[in-house]
Amino acid sequence: MTETITEMIDAHPAEINSDRQTLADCRAACVECAQACTACADACLSEDKVGDLRKCIRANLDCADICDTTGRVLSRHTGYDPNITRAALQACVQACTSCGDECESHASMHEHCRICADACRRCERACQQALQAIG
Repeated sequence: MTETITEMIDAHPAEINSDRQTLADCRAACVECAQACTACADACLSEDKVGDLRKCIRANLDCADICDTTGRVLSRHTGYDPNITRAALQACVQACTSCGDECESHASMHEHCRICADACRRCERACQQALQAIG
């Protein structure tokens, strides 16, 4: 996946005023996290005590949506507005922090929550690195 993302960024004719590999890595982390959060929410719905996982499901769904949107924003370079990109990355960091914290609280009981928390932490770090790269 990262290879295709990198190829698309490299093939873009517009000048990109940021490290292309950092953007590609962040985009890939966003896609991975969105998938993990969607799958975790679905797995939570299959658990016997689903009522205990309501907050986790909500955090998963919010994080998945925000990661998906952030990844799409990072794919666009024409008419680039660093303020929009910065806001999307900041929102993604917060969503990943919140979701990661919530999933970690269930990780000892549910493997899918542990996997999701790990994906959230990777995405959180990738977004922070992208924020540093765009300044």
